[in-house]
Amino acid sequence: MTKDVPTAWVFCMTNHDLRTMRIALACAQAAADNGETPVGAVVVDSATGEVISSAGNQPIGLNDPTAHAEILALRAAAQKVGNYRLTGLTLVVTLEPCAMCAGAISHARIGRLVFGAEDAKGGAVVHGPRFFEGATCHWRPEVQGGVLAEESSTLLKGFFKARRQTKTNERS
Repeated sequence: MTKDVPTAWVFCMTNHDLRTMRIALACAQAAADNGETPVGAVVVDSATGEVISSAGNQPIGLNDPTAHAEILALRAAAQKVGNYRLTGLTLVVTLEPCAMCAGAISHARIGRLVFGAEDAKGGAVVHGPRFFEGATCHWRPEVQGGVLAEESSTLLKGFFKARRQTKTNERS
């Protein structure tokens, strides 16, 4: 945990959060290895800890601007359980979801959202539009932020630093 994480977030962690976030981090690393922004997501049964689905970002590889890790994990989970409502399940993601993903989380009726690093530029849960606080949001999951935030942040920063370095070397 980072020292900036509110203690209430740490207090609400379940036994499955750290294990599941490590799976999400592995998905994020796999995305990075494929040249995608390193974000990973896992849908897990909160009661049993069973992993229902997992995914890493793939918008470049799939030529699909909606192929964020969260969307792919939600789609796979819905197919697996045979229902577009994922009530009672937890979505664990390495980065604070954007507005598109927050909307999908609400529509899927995810019971709990766990994320790692905050995203001051593109996040929509604790930053930007604060999607789940809006009057027009019909479903609000329980939200737990800051789980393995440092690891998630380090992976993202390292990825973009390497990309900037590659671009600088190409210009030289």
